[in-house]
Amino acid sequence: MQDKDSEALRNQRRRRKRIGRIKSAIVIIIAGWIMLSMILIVTLFVRTVSLEKKLDRLIQSNLLLSSQENVVSGLNEGEQVLSAENTEAILEASSAPQAVVVEDTENLAEAGDVHKVYLTFDDGPSDNTEAILDILAEYDVKATFFVVGKEDEVSQELYRRIVEEGHTLGMHSYSNRYSVIYQSAEAFETDYQKLKDYLFDVTGTECKFYRFPGGSSNQISNVPMSELIQFLNGQGTVYYDWNVSAGDAASAAYTADEIVENVTEDVVKYKTSVVLLHDAEDKSTTVEAIRPLIEALQEMDAEILPIDENTRVIQSVKADSVDDR
Repeated sequence: MQDKDSEALRNQRRRRKRIGRIKSAIVIIIAGWIMLSMILIVTLFVRTVSLEKKLDRLIQSNLLLSSQENVVSGLNEGEQVLSAENTEAILEASSAPQAVVVEDTENLAEAGDVHKVYLTFDDGPSDNTEAILDILAEYDVKATFFVVGKEDEVSQELYRRIVEEGHTLGMHSYSNRYSVIYQSAEAFETDYQKLKDYLFDVTGTECKFYRFPGGSSNQISNVPMSELIQFLNGQGTVYYDWNVSAGDAASAAYTADEIVENVTEDVVKYKTSVVLLHDAEDKSTTVEAIRPLIEALQEMDAEILPIDENTRVIQSVKADSVDDR
């Protein structure tokens, strides 16, 4: 009887151990499934955000093409292509180019002409601005930086460094937000004056040059661009568009080699080339392209210069075509 009781007790213990192992296995499987699900959810979330950004860029590119086609077709000045809602949703945090380059036949290069090249950087300052300044210093090359308003100490030091190292400090709006800048003529003027005063306070330099976010022929502004051009004319501020684009407006749109190729292929066409580049936080590829770009331009015997009062003005909408009323 005792033996039977002992055997029954052992069997019971074995069953308990088996049940315990099964429970442990179930717990491990459930925990693993939960962890795997969380990893998959996070991965899907990251990929979704990435895809949304790419989709935004594609949508924006299509809008740019549409905008350019409308300008070329002769839209009346001030006509709106985008609704306020679309502008807000798609262009709020972006500064990709919209200007349509108007061919200046007098600027077309001929054999023997010296190519004057003006490297211009939009949307800074950022850590990439610092890296670009370091590279420019290595080659003793001067450039132009169309900056936005940033009030942190690092940005203030970069504003000062741009001026102290002989580069040109230009304005690209304080907020760099289309919905704010182009809401009204008063909003544009307020944004302009805020940036101009701020940069003067930080650097002691009065900025004389401006680049419209989206360019002077953009179809985004709620205000006819002629009104904003009149304002800048009245302020004695010269605005610059570009006739050569590096193609770096969208993140990772091109490799460093492709950026160099984009620039050099167009520079040869002109006596004066104003090159559109960007130095925002996400433009590491642009930084990679600066050394080979400078070397390629130097091999062409091009003069690399900062914008100043003697620079040929490159504008999609000519300042002198707008009546100052």
